[in-house]
Amino acid sequence: KTRMALPPPSLTRLLTIVAHVDHGKTTLADSLVESNGIISERHAGSLRYLDSLEEEQKRGITMRCSAIGLRHRYSPPKKAAEPQDVVVHLIDSPGHVDFSVEVTTSLLACDGALLVVDAVEGMCARTHNILREAYAAQLVPVLVINKVDRLCTDLGLGCNEAYIRLRALVESVNAACAAMISSARARDNDIDDDDGAVGEGSSSTNRGAFEEEKEEESVWSFDPSRGNVVFCSALHGWGFSVPSLARSLFKSKTLPIRPPLLRQYLFGDVRYRHEDGKIMKWKSEQNGSDDEAMTMFAEFALRPLWDAYEGVSTAAACVETSLSGPGDAKIKADTPGMDSLLAAMQKGSTAPTANAADELHATPKTVSDVQRILQRIGATSAEAVLRAMLRRYRPLSDAVLDAACEHCPNPLVASSTIRNRTLSVRDFAANDGVPVDDGEQECARECNEEELYRIQESVKQCDTRPDAPTVAHVCKFVVTDRASVTDSDLPSDRGENGEPLSMIMGLTRVLSGTLRSGDVEYYMMGPKYKPGGTKTVRKTLRLYLLMGSSFVKVNSVPAGHICAVYDLEDLQLKTVTLCDSSQGMPIRGFHHGLKPLVKVNVEPVSASDTSILEKGLVKLALADASVEVTATSKGERLLSCLGEIHLEQAIHDLETTYCGKEIKLRVSSPIVDFRESTAWFDRETTNEFQQFFDDTSPPLRQVSIPPYCYEEGIGNARRGRCRALLSGRPAAISIRVVPLAQKVFDSLKLGSVVEGGEADICTLGKVLRCDHCEDAEVILKILLSSGCTLDSNGNAMIETTGVRNGSCIKAVLSDDGEVYVPVTSSQSHDTSHKDEDVATNNDAEGGKKVYEYIQSRIRSGGVGSADSTFTASESDASNIAACKVWRNEMSGSAVAGFQLAMRSGPFCEEPVRGVMVVLEAVEIAAKAASPKQNLSSVSGGMVVAALCSGIRCALLSRPARLVERQLRLTLHSSFTGLGPLHAVLSRRRGKVLTDTMVDGTDLISITAMLPQAESFHLAPELLKESSGEVTAPELVFSHWEILDEDPFWIPTSLEEREDFGEILMSGDSSTGIKNNALKYIRMVRDRKGLLSDSKKIVVAAEKQRTLARKK
Repeated sequence: KTRMALPPPSLTRLLTIVAHVDHGKTTLADSLVESNGIISERHAGSLRYLDSLEEEQKRGITMRCSAIGLRHRYSPPKKAAEPQDVVVHLIDSPGHVDFSVEVTTSLLACDGALLVVDAVEGMCARTHNILREAYAAQLVPVLVINKVDRLCTDLGLGCNEAYIRLRALVESVNAACAAMISSARARDNDIDDDDGAVGEGSSSTNRGAFEEEKEEESVWSFDPSRGNVVFCSALHGWGFSVPSLARSLFKSKTLPIRPPLLRQYLFGDVRYRHEDGKIMKWKSEQNGSDDEAMTMFAEFALRPLWDAYEGVSTAAACVETSLSGPGDAKIKADTPGMDSLLAAMQKGSTAPTANAADELHATPKTVSDVQRILQRIGATSAEAVLRAMLRRYRPLSDAVLDAACEHCPNPLVASSTIRNRTLSVRDFAANDGVPVDDGEQECARECNEEELYRIQESVKQCDTRPDAPTVAHVCKFVVTDRASVTDSDLPSDRGENGEPLSMIMGLTRVLSGTLRSGDVEYYMMGPKYKPGGTKTVRKTLRLYLLMGSSFVKVNSVPAGHICAVYDLEDLQLKTVTLCDSSQGMPIRGFHHGLKPLVKVNVEPVSASDTSILEKGLVKLALADASVEVTATSKGERLLSCLGEIHLEQAIHDLETTYCGKEIKLRVSSPIVDFRESTAWFDRETTNEFQQFFDDTSPPLRQVSIPPYCYEEGIGNARRGRCRALLSGRPAAISIRVVPLAQKVFDSLKLGSVVEGGEADICTLGKVLRCDHCEDAEVILKILLSSGCTLDSNGNAMIETTGVRNGSCIKAVLSDDGEVYVPVTSSQSHDTSHKDEDVATNNDAEGGKKVYEYIQSRIRSGGVGSADSTFTASESDASNIAACKVWRNEMSGSAVAGFQLAMRSGPFCEEPVRGVMVVLEAVEIAAKAASPKQNLSSVSGGMVVAALCSGIRCALLSRPARLVERQLRLTLHSSFTGLGPLHAVLSRRRGKVLTDTMVDGTDLISITAMLPQAESFHLAPELLKESSGEVTAPELVFSHWEILDEDPFWIPTSLEEREDFGEILMSGDSSTGIKNNALKYIRMVRDRKGLLSDSKKIVVAAEKQRTLARKK
């Protein structure tokens, strides 16, 4: 029964609709669904059938992917070809950037994409992102230019002007695709160059690559004459392609030109001369009057539509000005103006020829036909009349589905040629499977590889034979209620306590074989599956066909189709590959690369609902691939989403659906992530290295104020340097911390100087006293050869020349096994510790000499500098032993200490970014009796703790900086909304990057940068301040940027006090100005429960207040 309902892959198409928000995806889907009779014609375009969630209907945007299966009667353009009944699996995807992961999963499940672009707004920011994702997923696109009617009704353009506008839009889309392909090929060529030269057979390989490139360019080039461009109005249900219009004009004898030739001229700068039937060139300067000289596209494609809109507008005006009562204000077939509509519909109709039984869906020929259609549909308003008439004149569903069937590949062609990389099954890794130790195991591995090869070939062929291995991929999970599932074997639609029962279904594409329900156990393989590891889970499944918000149970689904799979939620995997063979592997797929931006802490109002909340969070993370749920050691449950709308929807779903019953949640304010960094001192980047080292300026302010002055070891830090002492003083490590620009880090990561990074590299080389500090290439080689260690946050650790060659690694001879510790200025006034410190220093008299020697080395040396004063005679047995201890026992722990210090900085315990740690010297204590054998015992934990503390202290002694996330903001605004928009962005520290006019409209496209900390509740404020003249903004992560404000700066000079005020008068206990950096530090410390410098114990202590009032 299932095989009768579901055709083979050759008669199947998998399509997804993608577009920028509000460009008409769901409205287009309504017209396609209406063609199958699922919804009524009256509601098509306004019902939003695939937006099944209550929040989707309320907000008017799509939030979740919805799939539905449609049947379409496809008539190939060839004369000899027979009509085919094709099954189209259609997925409607969201357009808002907050739900972009839904688009990624729909692209993975489908082979063709209907790229919808607004004819007025044109290419938007989200459209460019979708193009790149579709290209990465190897989809075949069809361009659907929607809202063409707005060129007539809203902009009032003539037919020629509208043609010029549409031509420019197609050219802009092609230009964006060409630029995207060029950049992708350049990136691939760079990778190939890094891999090395190609060996024998390179000529044939180049020829094959050239053919693939030509085919790729053809797929991603939109040409209306080829039929991969559809012009439509989804709201009114009409649409056409140039080939279908050419066939209609020739068939109706409007033009005596055969369709293969006519379609080459229809969308071009040519006009048709009716006197002699010749095609003449058309110039744009002749478009002063549409009636004099129109292009063929304007005359035969747009003119009838323009006349139809004008006629219905005239009829609506006549009805409004009539003297009839309110009940008689209806448009009828004989209303003045309707004759223009009827006349326009007699030429250029693309509707298929209808039989006698289907006359209601045919193009009306007479006034009585029009009246019969209006009475049957109940259309009386102008919008309803336009929808009823124009969908019969040029049916949208036929135009779109015919173009998709002609240009988008079926699953068999897609998996074998076009999408062979995305839909392929991964190979075994070199260390996967059974280790090859003897003949039997080698034979077993070869058998496994043969079975895997059979599975890969079956997926490549989209094999539906009974003996073919079954492979299916679960792209995402969706949640539904029991009432929407048609399955008598499932329990009732109520849970144990009477709450509605929610079900999590997996949206699955069958790649090969036949997926069966109930009687076969399938192996479940996650994206990180490795054979030979943990035991693979096997489960039986229940299969359903997706019909919008409904799920219909089926017994089996063959390859090439999309279905829903139930009973996978206990796997806790966001994507799963199903296979009936244990030797299968997951498919390759692709990664969307998006990171959540908004993070909150969620907890139940009632503590008894904690376990219910945890189960609900697990289901939410499974059903929504872009949600991240994290449980911290403090008991927090952090919920991370892509944006504010996404967060609101996730909280709503969590309260009403995933928890099994409605519970009340307490949601914190958005948690903003920062990074800690540092900046250069005023004279640090000059050539006066020794003067900066000997500078005796007082320490920075943060070193002397609580809570930062309580940092352990802060007394040993000065101007970015710190001498970290291990617990018990068995060793000391001298370190230095300097800023590391992002381009310098990128150069270190790539091994070559990136574009624009030369100045930053030379500045760093000058500070570190590298040889040839004017040559960026030489400096980079020196840094890379200095034991460079990189992390993922833009930090690095290197060693100086003295540490590398051992001249700055010394053994300190001491009777008590401790290194020398000098008396600091603060200790010299402390009599309680003075005698103890002096005694220690007297016992380690040799340690003082080593200490002074090390300081002189640091003062004179650097990274990559010549160390002429170091001789081999200085490397005695004790120093050689100290070098071995450092290399073998301490250096690895030093890397761990560096990584630990970068996880949380000293200012607000946020990760550190853009910092370079320089190891300058190492001192290890040794017994004076036998220094070679009696070096002090140093454990790895001691090194990690000491180095971590030393880096934190060194950072505290440098100028403090915060690094904040910058979001890219895109929106449209009218001229009247520009003033409020700039005012709002200025208050939020936003920077406008570009503001360009949208051609043919009064809208301005604006791109700006906005700090994440200032981005919350931006949309309501913009709409309120501009009175709705600004569209809802879209925010995506752009980059990290240093907030160039010193959080601990205070006014000191007379001028600064006059400008910024006194400290006490400003009401701030730390600074005299509005300091954003300090505000953020305090906010983060308060959230984490750390001591803040702004806490006041007594307020207004000089005032006395009485408790009792005297009578």
